[in-house]
Amino acid sequence: MAKPRSRWTCQECGFQTSGFLGRCTACESWGTLVEEITQTETASAFSKGVTRSVNSETQEQSRPTLLQDLKSSHSQRICAGIPGLDEVLGGGFVPGAVILLAGDPGIGKSTLLLQVARHVSKTQSVLYVAGEESATQVRIRASRLNMEDSKVHVDTQQDSVKISETLKEFQNGVAIVDSIQSVFHRDLTSAAGSVSQVRESAQLIINSAKANNVATILVGHVTKEGSIAGPRILEHMVDVVLHFEGDRTRQLRILRPVKNRFGSTNEIAIFSMTEEGLTEVGNPSEFLLGDRLSKIGTKQAASGTAVIATGEGSRTLLLEVQALVSATTYSAPRRLANGWDNNRLLQLIAVLEKKVGLALGRADIYVNIVGGLDIDDPAGDLGVGVAIATSALDRSVDSTTIFIGEVGLTGEVRPVVCLERRVKEAARLGFLKAIVPKCNLPINVGSKKMEVVGVETLSEALALAMPGIDLSQQARAEETKKSRSDRFKDEIDFATLMENDFAADLKPLL
Repeated sequence: MAKPRSRWTCQECGFQTSGFLGRCTACESWGTLVEEITQTETASAFSKGVTRSVNSETQEQSRPTLLQDLKSSHSQRICAGIPGLDEVLGGGFVPGAVILLAGDPGIGKSTLLLQVARHVSKTQSVLYVAGEESATQVRIRASRLNMEDSKVHVDTQQDSVKISETLKEFQNGVAIVDSIQSVFHRDLTSAAGSVSQVRESAQLIINSAKANNVATILVGHVTKEGSIAGPRILEHMVDVVLHFEGDRTRQLRILRPVKNRFGSTNEIAIFSMTEEGLTEVGNPSEFLLGDRLSKIGTKQAASGTAVIATGEGSRTLLLEVQALVSATTYSAPRRLANGWDNNRLLQLIAVLEKKVGLALGRADIYVNIVGGLDIDDPAGDLGVGVAIATSALDRSVDSTTIFIGEVGLTGEVRPVVCLERRVKEAARLGFLKAIVPKCNLPINVGSKKMEVVGVETLSEALALAMPGIDLSQQARAEETKKSRSDRFKDEIDFATLMENDFAADLKPLL
């Protein structure tokens, strides 16, 4: 037996070194290196033996085979019972596929998976491995979700070797491992949740799941930076990576695919957290706009607000943008964005100053996307620019108007994708006017009530949104005000200089 040796492994990127380092030389993270004992020859041989036993059924197919000689599998997907989740997965669970579900603590991952287990158990055998909770705790959560009679098998086992053996009893079924950081490999001396434990345990479970055709869901922890804990190799080992996002102080939860070998990564599912679990939001736009829909056509919208239409896969979300522009008391004005890219905000402010003529250099500017969503769709540029301008000028826009378009650095409104679908969604919710890029026209809206107006520049869009305001006169007024201020400052500086010179001339005489 070989003598055990220690190694230091980074818990962020998986980098290994023979000695301790305060800072990882690969990912430059501080304090992430943990000492681990390497496997002995006996342990390595046993681990390889377990892996070979798991893959014994597929060893005959390990030799190279012509693509035309491979048998195509037409196995039917397993329906999750939640339409939004099925859409995100590309049509349901693929037998033998491994899915990694990641999210912040307390966001609702275990609740979502128990609801999935309840639906799937009606047609398939389901194994729920509760590595972080006891069977009694799982029972309490199941009682809250009204699923005491569900045929879900609960196992509190944490040994990955035993879990891989248990998967053989659930062929063509579904298995849930909550979580992969709580599972350990018996032949490794490091603590559960370390890089080596996560990697080896996940590989053992993945091999067993594919050998037994079991659709498996692994729950992963998330670091404070928002990335999945452990090395990135874990994301490459699985077939699908899902991120469960949201704020624990809000009702809304978003399920977003990052990697999907069996479908698109552009789809999202939106859920609302209630006392009875997670409920899928059928009409997200109506949910996010809230009481603004009730004010359409009855009164003007508040100053500094606008409605934009963003695209998330095959969905169109209508969101309200709020902006606040106020005079700053500091030498450097503050520019903060919540739910919007801060660099893109700075770009829009520069365009409004240079191309439109608004004096925003001495103002604090705050932008917020109502609903708690993070938006990176450039089609929201036009709405954000209008919200900032209306707040600066203390004007309001018509509540029946929606703004869609990307703003370039020269102030032009650039085309966007899927414009027709976005405008149709706005018309369905009662909006009567859409200001869009002119180069995207014509489009077929399908509603005679919806008026679609094309614009070429941001100045044209602002003129339509706030009729009666001459932005050129506004720019000249701001320029005149600035020149007067500069001239007054120069006069004060000249008077101070003359006074100092006069005092210097009198000093020798005194």
